[in-house]
Amino acid sequence: MNAPQWFSQPYPPEGASAAEGIRNQLGRPELDLLTILVRESAQNSWDARIRESSTPVDYRIDMWTVSPAHAGAWRELLLNGAPTERHYFPLHESLRRNSIRVLGVSDRGTRGLGGPTRADAIGTEHDFVSFIRNIGEPRDQALGGGTYGFGKGIFYLLSNSGSILVHSRCRTAGGGYETRLIGCTLWKSYVSAAPHGTRRHTGRHWWGDTSSDVVEPLTGQEADTAARRLGLNTFGPEETGTTVVVIDPILDGLTPAEAADYLAETITWHLWPKMVSPENRNSEMRFSVTCDGIEYPVPDPKETRPLNMFVAAYERAVGLSGQELHCNRPKKYLGRLGLEKRIMPSLTPTRASRMVDIEDIVHHVCLMRPAELVVTYLPGPKPPSINQGYAGVFRADESMDEVYARAEPPTHDAWNPQSLERPESTFVQTTFRRIREALDELLSLGGVTRPGASNVALGAASSFFSGLVGGAWGIGGATAYSKPGSATARRESTESDEESSLDAGMNGLHSASIETDIPTPGEVDESGASQTNSHSLPMGRQESHAMATRKRPKVQYVGDPFYEDRGDASLLIQEFRLPVSGPQRIQADLAVSLPGTGGRETDPPIGASMPVLVGWEDDTGRVHNSEALEVDGGERLWRALVLPAPDTMTEIGIKVEAVKTS
Repeated sequence: MNAPQWFSQPYPPEGASAAEGIRNQLGRPELDLLTILVRESAQNSWDARIRESSTPVDYRIDMWTVSPAHAGAWRELLLNGAPTERHYFPLHESLRRNSIRVLGVSDRGTRGLGGPTRADAIGTEHDFVSFIRNIGEPRDQALGGGTYGFGKGIFYLLSNSGSILVHSRCRTAGGGYETRLIGCTLWKSYVSAAPHGTRRHTGRHWWGDTSSDVVEPLTGQEADTAARRLGLNTFGPEETGTTVVVIDPILDGLTPAEAADYLAETITWHLWPKMVSPENRNSEMRFSVTCDGIEYPVPDPKETRPLNMFVAAYERAVGLSGQELHCNRPKKYLGRLGLEKRIMPSLTPTRASRMVDIEDIVHHVCLMRPAELVVTYLPGPKPPSINQGYAGVFRADESMDEVYARAEPPTHDAWNPQSLERPESTFVQTTFRRIREALDELLSLGGVTRPGASNVALGAASSFFSGLVGGAWGIGGATAYSKPGSATARRESTESDEESSLDAGMNGLHSASIETDIPTPGEVDESGASQTNSHSLPMGRQESHAMATRKRPKVQYVGDPFYEDRGDASLLIQEFRLPVSGPQRIQADLAVSLPGTGGRETDPPIGASMPVLVGWEDDTGRVHNSEALEVDGGERLWRALVLPAPDTMTEIGIKVEAVKTS
């Protein structure tokens, strides 16, 4: 065999597709290129799984700089026979740089690109020609993720040179194994000089064995030798799968390390159904991301907010608590819906979450077909509070798979009923309607309150119910005097300790009584005579007077209450200090507030839940699990950790009293 080289496809007399047209077949998707790469390549890997095998598909993305030991081989092998029109073949520029960057997408535990290597050959499998040669072939398997076969175009779009290498190992018709290596470029159509004039070219190029009338992949020992020279990982003796290497990848302005981190998170957002294991089964796919040999962990969806809510909703959808959605006219079973609603802190959006339009609140339903690959996150009505959220999963029934598949664009990221004829368009429209009805019921927005649910929405830190929801300034919302920055708090700093303790006692914060008939030492009475000071009082009166004038314990609330995830629960947290020194006892006073009525519930109705004190957290992070706690006052920051009651407005108050010392 001669050395592998490039072949540029000329236009045949009967015509052919131009490279520009093929590159545009993905349309103008809203998702960025790296996200589409994850979605489309993982879908290809899933569709190529070995169905009779119980081993999960291994899917990985690796980015690296070609080492100096291999860079010469990349230039020698991959520029051999390359078109001289550099403007129409930018691989020249990519490989002449000081450093050559590449991105590889690999799967193992898949069947590889097998079947005939020529598009005009007949065979039972045609994975190779579908990926390398043909464009827009319909899917050839039931319940697969792909439909049009356009998704492979993302590999070319992600390359600054429009060039990729495809390294695959598959089973042969005779039962053996074969390694295949071929290069492909998809750029722009052009006109080149020829011995007898000029010639038009489609802009499609293949690199490989050009000894026959069509470019063939390097196979067997030749493929293994070339792969080793290029520094590509070789396959095991009985290992099958495919690696697609994108040459000079476009990283959307990110550094390679930032891109690796983003890809790892994107995998979780778009492929999490393949990472969970319902009914104690093994996960169906395993994922990894590396950059220059450094592993970038793929987040666990069960441990990542808010994806853990989608996992819970998925478990509901496939479990006994899932809802069946039906179309009544015409009658059709559509699929199952699971919903999960939680009290939760507001989210900190990331680049990956913003890509699916999830910012600080999750109010979305994940749509998926039976292949269980994320189609999109459908936004629903926003909950009435930033501290509530819900997630849903709709899984289409297998009988409806073809309908939803036909409603998808080439990027598989939406269901468009307008692209279907009736009754199929009705089925998709009804799906959205049924989901909306379920969400209205979940949020009690349809005019009917769900049984057992309060019609007062949770709204911590809401401007409508400031101080009530999630934590009040004192007891009953009446002790705003201790809120930092309030007018009363500013006034408090100029008033006597006796007056402050009197105010506190009137608000029920202290159990100790105050002797209000004892005048302050040095105070002038109504007759103008000076009152007796404590030194002239009898001993018993001196003790009472000292107790009355001593600084009383008080609570200084720090900031507004907020939510924070602690393990599997979202806790409501109120920070506070006890500015008066000395031993004191603190206790929580928890209630459910009723905005607009001034009422508060401390005794729940039968079957209703109430807020629960989880514990007191000190400034070292230690949690004290007792209802009442004896502490020393001072500038130490404390936290009251409260598990709020669902569908209520939780009110937190802190009681404090002095502890007598002998």
